[in-house]
Amino acid sequence: MEQTATILYVEDDEVLSYVTKDNLEMHGYNVVHADDGESGLKLFTESSPDLCVLDVMLPAMDGYTLAGEIRKRNQSIPILFLTAKSLKEDKIHGLKIGADDYITKPFSIEELILKIQIFLRRKDLTGNSNQADYVIGDYTIESNNLKLIHRDGTDKSLTKKECDLLMCFIKSKGNILKRQEILEQVWGENDYFMGRSMDVFISRLRKYLKKDPRIKIDNVHGVGFRFTVSD
Repeated sequence: MEQTATILYVEDDEVLSYVTKDNLEMHGYNVVHADDGESGLKLFTESSPDLCVLDVMLPAMDGYTLAGEIRKRNQSIPILFLTAKSLKEDKIHGLKIGADDYITKPFSIEELILKIQIFLRRKDLTGNSNQADYVIGDYTIESNNLKLIHRDGTDKSLTKKECDLLMCFIKSKGNILKRQEILEQVWGENDYFMGRSMDVFISRLRKYLKKDPRIKIDNVHGVGFRFTVSD
């Protein structure tokens, strides 16, 4: 299967990084590798990757800090954390600072490849999109440009996943969306930690949309959410 994607892979474990990089390249990906956070940030700027795979515990600059610096430069690129930490708080922290997903070490190459494929499909490497702009209340969503624009002229850059989640709500406006439906449509799977990730992203959207009180994302207890825009 031909791939054109470039992956930034930042990992300081020499053996793990060699094996992982080799496997990714065998699957057709172009892999640029760094073994510390500062070098990773430099490579990010130089290589313009399509996806980032970052270890959390890195020398010079840890993975959380690196992800934050990457997000300052690019709001939409998928970021996948590799972490030996299993605490829920650590994973939620990573999601809050802009990561899209995580894999807990030790991991299988098959799991990593699957997640990369899912995120790259959503990123749409061809750059083609037929989606139009959407207007909800006082906001315009430019889905192609990942922009949320208020009528006062201020705008907010969205990550690809934030935009996907917002579009999921817009297309089901007024109807109840079950949690598992959202997870499968936007995250590609339904499990506990992806559910926690979804809750973080929904909190972000509520914050972004708070200038227009007519727009609501309401919890439907035990079921899911309802997105409404009142007159």
